[in-house]
Parts: sequence; C-alpha cells; structure tokens
Amino acid sequence: MKALYCQQNSPGEEMTFVFQERENLPPTRDNDVKVQVRACALSWIDTKLLSEIKLGKELLPVGREISGVVLEVGRKVTFFQPDDEVVGILPLDSEESGLCEVILVHEHYLVRKPEKVCWVEAAGAVRDGVRAYTALHYLSQVSPGKTVLVMDGASPFGTIAIQLAQHRGAKVISTAYSLEDKQYLERLRPPVGIRQPLVARVIDVSNGKIDLAESCLEETGGLGVDIVLDAGVKLYSAEDESTSKSQLLPHKHDIITLLGVGGHWITTEKNLQLDPPDSHSLFLKGATVSFLNDEIWNLSNIQQGKYLSILEDIMEKLSSSIFRPQLDEPIPLYEAKVSMEIVQKNQARKRQVIQF
Repeated sequence: MKALYCQQNSPGEEMTFVFQERENLPPTRDNDVKVQVRACALSWIDTKLLSEIKLGKELLPVGREISGVVLEVGRKVTFFQPDDEVVGILPLDSEESGLCEVILVHEHYLVRKPEKVCWVEAAGAVRDGVRAYTALHYLSQVSPGKTVLVMDGASPFGTIAIQLAQHRGAKVISTAYSLEDKQYLERLRPPVGIRQPLVARVIDVSNGKIDLAESCLEETGGLGVDIVLDAGVKLYSAEDESTSKSQLLPHKHDIITLLGVGGHWITTEKNLQLDPPDSHSLFLKGATVSFLNDEIWNLSNIQQGKYLSILEDIMEKLSSSIFRPQLDEPIPLYEAKVSMEIVQKNQARKRQVIQF
C-alpha cells in the first residue's frame, strides 16, 4: 500500500510531497479501528505548530479528515463494528496518512457517517464544521437576534460558518474578495422554509474602496456587530503589506470600530498585536478577542465527549442539508500530490477531496 507524506529538509524550504510504500499494518490494538478509506480531504499543514509542540519530523503524514468503512475493531472497541460507515479527523500526532487505502484509528476520533451523506461531503465538511462550531459555540455564543460578520464568506470555512450562524437565528453579514464570490454568497439560500438569502448583506471589498466598518455600522443602525470571524487582519499600514491578498484584509482598527458593545472578535491571526489604544477601545466596549485554533480538541483529550458531539452534530446537519460545503470536484488518488501542493500554497478556493 502507498501513502502520501510531506518532506521538508530545513525550515523555510518548500515542501515536497512523496508517495511512500507502506509495510503491512501492525496488529489492531485494543481500542483501534481498522478503516478502509473512501475519501480524504486535504488541508494546509502547519509545520510551525507541529515543531512548536515537538511533533515535527522528516516525513509528515498528509491527509487527516477521512471517511470510510470499518474493516476490523480491537477487542475493547465499543462504539463500532465491522461494516459501519465512519468519519473523523486523525490526531496531530498520528503516524497514519489519510491518503492510504487502509489505516488504523483510535475509536475516540471517529463518529458514524449517516447513510444519506456521501463519502466526499463527509470528509470535506468535517474540519470546517469543527472550526465553525469552535468559533460560534465555544468562543462566542451565537443566538437568535445577534449579528455575525463572516470575513471571506465564500471560502470553505466561511460557507459553513454562514450556514451555522443563520441556522441559529443570527443575521449574517459577509465580505467578498471578488465578483464571483459576491455572486456565490448572494445565491446562498436555506434548504427549506422561506427562501430568503442566508447573507443579509454582502460587502464587496475587492476594489479596496469600500469602508468595511462604515458598511457594518450602517447595516446595524450604528450598534455594531456582535460576533466577527476574521480571515486574517492587516497589522500594519498599507505600504508595509506585501501581497495583494493582504491589501484586501481589514485593518485591526476597523474590526475594533465595527464591534458592538459586548462583542466577540474571533481571529485566525496568530501574531495579532494590540496596542494600548486598541485594548482601551475593547475595554470601553466590554468586547473580547479569542484566537481560533481548532486543533485544541486534538491537543487535549479533556473535552473528548464535547468533540465527538460536535462531529455527530456536523454529520446530522450535513444529512439534513443545513450544511452544504464548498467542495471542488472529487480528485483521484494519483493527482493527490499536485492537489496538495496547491493547498499548501493556499491557492485552492474550494475544499479539495481525494476519492478512493
């Protein structure tokens, strides 16, 4: 059996992806489940995080979000039996590559896949679902009547976050980075009931002329937004930012300005720096800043029950079409290397899923 791994000889060097021939799987341990993989989604590999938590190595397994069929279970496994259809995310310290025909997974990282949900959708939605739940349920409490701003709503994560927020009764505002993204967001509708758009207002920031804070305050009658999910922020002035993508990101001052009293800012910017005036503005509003790191569920087993409940809820929402993930066409295994290179360079606009 072949499996896909990534190789990085030294920090800063470009990654290479290689298929390695695997030896036969070791015997199934007491709590292990042997899974025949049917689909595996591709996600960006955070090598810096892995080295910080001492998990960096020469060959890193690729592909962690998997769906498949149970072939065999260990003698202490209680949740599954052979022929069950399952989905899950392999832990950060897993030696297994999800891009392999058969793998061993501890039972506490898997949940059952509903019959109505296809393999590709299950694998493609599970990570973005976990991120959306982490942001909207655990770092903030989304509820009816709240206003949520989802930056870059046409991304795979943004799409699921919009669908979850709207399902919980929140009013959703989103930003679009292109005309294509804007049209996609305006077409989003709930699966049943009144066919109103999921997004109350789409703010097109592609030309760089729209004032984001002004638009959000106008939409909320000057009260500000209750929850902000950013997709990165501009930390410095325009001349210090190099890439064209970072030019479209909002400045941290804009986000603080558009936050309402008691608002929550959920950021993906791991190097966020707040100056004393920024902190003072947040203090006056009684607002909070939280960092979105969805790996916390796998870094500690202390809340394993909650984590499995999240996975089950994601599958239930996929089954009832509340979640409709932003997926590319399924990709055959022999194209996995090329697809993973695109994902690692952050050039994929839709979730890439390998189908076996």
